[in-house]
Amino acid sequence: MAEGFVSLIGAGPGDPGLLTLRGAAALETADVVVYDYLANPALLARTRPEAEQIYVGKRAGAHSRTQDEINALLVERAQTGQRIARLKGGDPFVFGRGGEEALALVEAGISFEVIPGVTSAVAAPAYAGIPITHRGLASSFAVITGHEDPTKSESALNWEHLSSGVDTLVFLMGVGRLAQIVDQLVAHGRPDNTPVALIRWGTTPSQATVSGSLCDIVEKVRAANLKPPAVAVIGQVATLREHLSWFEDRPLFGHSVLVTRTRQQASVLSARLYDLGAEVVELPTIRIAPADDWEPLDAAIEQMPAFNWIIFTSVNGVQFFWKRLAHAALDARALSGVRLAAIGPATAAALESHGIRPDFVPQEYVAEAIAAGLPETRGQHVLLPRADIARPALADALRAAGAEVEEVTAYRTLRPAAQPGDLHDLLQGITAATFTSSSTVRNLATMAQDAGIDLPQALEGVLVACIGPITAETAREQGLNVGVMATEYTIDGLLKALVAHVSPEGGAA
Repeated sequence: MAEGFVSLIGAGPGDPGLLTLRGAAALETADVVVYDYLANPALLARTRPEAEQIYVGKRAGAHSRTQDEINALLVERAQTGQRIARLKGGDPFVFGRGGEEALALVEAGISFEVIPGVTSAVAAPAYAGIPITHRGLASSFAVITGHEDPTKSESALNWEHLSSGVDTLVFLMGVGRLAQIVDQLVAHGRPDNTPVALIRWGTTPSQATVSGSLCDIVEKVRAANLKPPAVAVIGQVATLREHLSWFEDRPLFGHSVLVTRTRQQASVLSARLYDLGAEVVELPTIRIAPADDWEPLDAAIEQMPAFNWIIFTSVNGVQFFWKRLAHAALDARALSGVRLAAIGPATAAALESHGIRPDFVPQEYVAEAIAAGLPETRGQHVLLPRADIARPALADALRAAGAEVEEVTAYRTLRPAAQPGDLHDLLQGITAATFTSSSTVRNLATMAQDAGIDLPQALEGVLVACIGPITAETAREQGLNVGVMATEYTIDGLLKALVAHVSPEGGAA
């Protein structure tokens, strides 16, 4: 039996981009992932499909497992020879009880490693525009738990020293005891006009910051209904937020945006939205699958010299075409003498990744523009490798212009299964919904219908953003009120249009 191994991984404070390279590598090779409440679920996408995921999160008043049970779980699984990724919010050794878990592993003779993470004590203030040290304001800082062991008869903290001997105080898990913390600091000499900032869900699109001073912060937090988890920063450095706030100033900050692309294609759009400050809700409405029958496409590839043009209307079409080209033991040289057209820049880039620059890309990225702008249409033999449900507009227009058109299925566009409860939950609280094709609209409408959801009603008040006029028209046919339509029919164009609508002064996407 292989020897088990445990990686104690700091997941960082929330932003999945703050996971270290070492932590990512451990996640990607683990057999079992044991994760906490404060670990961003997006990190679980890094695990192998067959890896088991076990939630052991602990929240105030709601512990799924005790610490002793978590320790026993790690030991038990490691003793079976499995590689365990123990994913903990922040840093495992900064109020993360990672030391307790490591000691349990040592006692059981289990090999382990500690992979430090970015602690919220530094990251949350940074994302709020607060450096915890700053020349002239703070040359020292302390990180303190705001939630001491409740079994202690008295506080172990040296409040007199903290109040007068440390410039910046960073309290973790202190929202519930904020009043007591303030009282202790003031009682031991900290001026009541000392600036304070509390940052909830720091480094995430849900980040919220409340600023004040020791004399009024408790009331301000209560008025804002600020709940855990939050980091409290006490000291003169908190005044720098007024000048250095950057994360909460992003153009889409505060917006929750639905992404309906395939899971494989969602990553690019999701990453861009996240960079613009949005909370991203991924709901794949399309699943791409190979063609049921490869014979028509394979036959077309065998007859390549007979075609004058091959027109690609999607990145997926390029990818599946090249897979069948490779299956036939051919490469780009087989396309010698054949001209290629791409519907837009993304499809053109997919061709260029195979060493081929398209001969024609229309200025307007729709099928109708290809037919209108394609040179030498009459008498040309044209191959269209595309989706099984592609619109007939392009083929019809080419035939009307005198071309001989052969349509072959390169891939299928399917609707993924969705649980009604999941759909209800995902549509709650979104402020914008993005659609990148007519299929994403129609499939979401069908999924909603199957779940007993009135989609127009569910998206009432939600900003519906479409990549172009064809998608927008489909959305209107489904009863949706289209608020944003890109003038450049690309992901970049969609983002620019969304930012311009939501935040006209927000800058370029």
